[in-house]
Amino acid sequence: MSETHTDADAADATGETLRTPIVAVLGHVDHGKTSLLDRIRGSTVIEGEAGAITQHIGATAVPLETVSEIAGSLVDPTDFDLPGLLFIDTPGHHSFSTLRSRGGALADIAILVIDVNDGFQPQTIEAIDILQRTETPFVVAANKVDTTPGWNPQENTPIQQSYDAQSDRARSTLDERLYDLIGDLSDHDFSADMYWRVQNFANNVGVVPVSAETGEGVPDLLTVLMGLSQRYLKDAMAIDVDGPGAGTVLEVKEQKGFGTAIDVVLYDGTVTADDTIVVGGTGDPIVTDVRALLQPRPLAEIRTEKRFEEVDSVTAAAGLKIAAPDLDDAMAGAPVRVLGNREREDVVTEVEAELAALGVTTEEQGVVVKADTLGSLEALADAFGEAEIPIVRAEVGDVAPRDVTVASTADEERHETVIAFSVDVLDDAADRADTEGVRIFESDVIYRLVEEYEEFIEERERAQQDAILDNIARPARFRLLPDHTFRQNDPAVVGVEVMTGTLKQNSRVVNFEGNQPERLGQVKGIQEQGEDVDQARAGERVSVAIDGPTVGRQIEEGDELWSEIPEKHAKVLEQELTDDIPADELEALHVYLDKHRQRDPFWGK
Repeated sequence: MSETHTDADAADATGETLRTPIVAVLGHVDHGKTSLLDRIRGSTVIEGEAGAITQHIGATAVPLETVSEIAGSLVDPTDFDLPGLLFIDTPGHHSFSTLRSRGGALADIAILVIDVNDGFQPQTIEAIDILQRTETPFVVAANKVDTTPGWNPQENTPIQQSYDAQSDRARSTLDERLYDLIGDLSDHDFSADMYWRVQNFANNVGVVPVSAETGEGVPDLLTVLMGLSQRYLKDAMAIDVDGPGAGTVLEVKEQKGFGTAIDVVLYDGTVTADDTIVVGGTGDPIVTDVRALLQPRPLAEIRTEKRFEEVDSVTAAAGLKIAAPDLDDAMAGAPVRVLGNREREDVVTEVEAELAALGVTTEEQGVVVKADTLGSLEALADAFGEAEIPIVRAEVGDVAPRDVTVASTADEERHETVIAFSVDVLDDAADRADTEGVRIFESDVIYRLVEEYEEFIEERERAQQDAILDNIARPARFRLLPDHTFRQNDPAVVGVEVMTGTLKQNSRVVNFEGNQPERLGQVKGIQEQGEDVDQARAGERVSVAIDGPTVGRQIEEGDELWSEIPEKHAKVLEQELTDDIPADELEALHVYLDKHRQRDPFWGK
């Protein structure tokens, strides 16, 4: 077996070393996250020949010397103490939210990839929210500059050199797109500018125009990442090489010949092939002995075959695969700790505390949430908390029948819901949901789950309000028109003009003598231009059949009449439905209430 000390060459006599900063890549779908990573990897192979970079599990290490070769005159390696950059290979919110370190983001710095043509898209905004919430420094890679009309590609050159080689028209078009992007960032409370104009990266976001397709601007991007890491992250990168390893589970999967293994990003210390480790799981922390440490063969080989070799030890920062017994219940996003010389109970307690810090606060009532990783669960809980949507149960894993059962027992219909983020819904769970009337919302985008749930609730509330309004008496004041009596009684048929409110079929009709209502009869039919209708609104003239009164006795042409509102209905309208009825109807209600309350101040309260 071979031995791997990822950053150990930078160690000093005290055993301390500066580890590689961990870089995450985020952005909207199709904006070029994977292409940019591929370009960085490809450039390093081209520039540095075989072996210049190290392929890890879930990560690619680019040493300082290779960064310098790609960046050319932009980077003087003697200006840097940090050993290079470690890129997380799986780009996107998923990997970012999965990778947690002691309750915070594992990534030290991030690249937010934005297509200069598309600008801000929904997942861009979500990525920015996550970066803001985790307080992760980031740079913007304004990708696809090569798609600017009239662009003359300059392969792998620094962006200003490439920019100078373009026509005035191409430069002008790109400038316009870049400043639209800077405006979008400003709209989200980020001060940003072209990276070469930024004086203080602590207060301003640097925008780096790039092309993943041609490599233009990639030297600048690596330069900015190295510069930011050296300037702001150096102190945080100090680790004890000889200390017990600490990392985060990226993925749990079967490894041929080894059984269940975990892909881990190691961010502190060292792990060796004979260590005892403690891993966060779905139940109690798992204490197990390392069976094998695996890393990919050199990059040239791993491109064609997924083969791994065993190593004796790995030092942070690095990605590796750990094979060990009893890892079936390990969770993506959970902590991994090497026991070392410490007491087993102390390390188990440490892992439990970190898992608790990642836990979601639940309420007695709320929705059921299932997610693919602990980090995703945490991000979901934050988003639902901001939207004031309570959670009754939150777990990692696929949606199972028991989740549907919990949702079905909710006290409120709005909580008979399961939120499923990047997980499968088991067939028997889907069947039970249909039977129990439980709604399941599925997506791999957090904001969509929040939006869909809120829209669902709004639709339900609107339907409930409509049902209430359909069954409640509505206020209306209407006038009998002169010379429009078509029948005097049994029923009286008269032409009327609705002054305010809504006159509905079957409404009881009253006349106010002072403030005392006198019931006259009931609306038995409404016609507009010979067509039967269910109601008439303010300003409309219709013919109305009123069963009860006789024209010339109880009612006269020119009279103003009202539809009667029972006291309970008036109370509901005033206290619960004022936002759901038109302004003129509200006005009619207030006049109607005033008439009653001059007689009885507490009427309808």
